[in-house]
Amino acid sequence: MKVLLTKEVKGVGKAGEIKEVADGYGKNFLIGKGLALLATHEVMKKYESDQRKKAAHDAAEIERLNSIKTTLANVKVVIRKKLGDTGHLFGSVTKDEIAHALHEQHGIEIDKKELDAKHGIKTVGLHDLDLKLGHGIHATLRVEIQGLS
Repeated sequence: MKVLLTKEVKGVGKAGEIKEVADGYGKNFLIGKGLALLATHEVMKKYESDQRKKAAHDAAEIERLNSIKTTLANVKVVIRKKLGDTGHLFGSVTKDEIAHALHEQHGIEIDKKELDAKHGIKTVGLHDLDLKLGHGIHATLRVEIQGLS
């Protein structure tokens, strides 16, 4: 019996592959547990159509992320925070504050989880932060922290 694997099955194959398996194994285990579909002509056409749609969606998403990356290269976010007596910030600048300031100042919406600030920003001045946008695309965001007396 020929089956189209919908998920990776150890010892059989990866998702999207067509495999020849024993009838009982195919019906009772693979199809029964939702790991495969019977490889009929209709199922194959639907799977190929879904793959084309997914590829087109991914290409559009990558194009959108690359445009955000080029925009971020020319952008600087300014955040004003209160300073203590010693000239240091009270606390630190959070990822949420940076994402909010970017949206407020430049209209670019990012998720705070995309910011890769290993340590909280605790000093005034310019800081370059790495953004992991997805699909292996990284951008650099320049953040300037200004102190309020």
